[in-house]
Amino acid sequence: MRSRQIADNPKTFIIILDSGEEILSSLKSFAKEQRLSGSSFKAIGALSQAELGWFNWETKEYQTAVNLKEQIELLSLIGDITLQGSEPQVHAHLVVGRSDGTAHGGHLLSATVRPTCELILTESPAHLQKQIAPESGIALIRF
Repeated sequence: MRSRQIADNPKTFIIILDSGEEILSSLKSFAKEQRLSGSSFKAIGALSQAELGWFNWETKEYQTAVNLKEQIELLSLIGDITLQGSEPQVHAHLVVGRSDGTAHGGHLLSATVRPTCELILTESPAHLQKQIAPESGIALIRF
């Protein structure tokens, strides 16, 4: 993972992930290293694997919808990073494209980069940072 701060107000970074890097763990490490309390991001690239999920309201857990183990385009990745206690939590949704032109989307459970993921991350102002909602267990904007 390579990163560079590209703006100060709001604090904005470009993050480049390379082949073999896992997106969620890389973003958690970056947020911890930069001491980010809240931020949002967007990305494009390509992957060798992606597990997508959906939120089951009854169980309050994410369940696997599709697990793709093939070369796929990362068409869109958007999400945010919040703190749960002192630990960063990544919440992201993505859309991927397969070689036949079909697309799959959902909650990001795991994804491995191949060959690159180009991500822009922007720190959120304090009044827009998310908090865990007790009724769902999901980080939501509360103001």
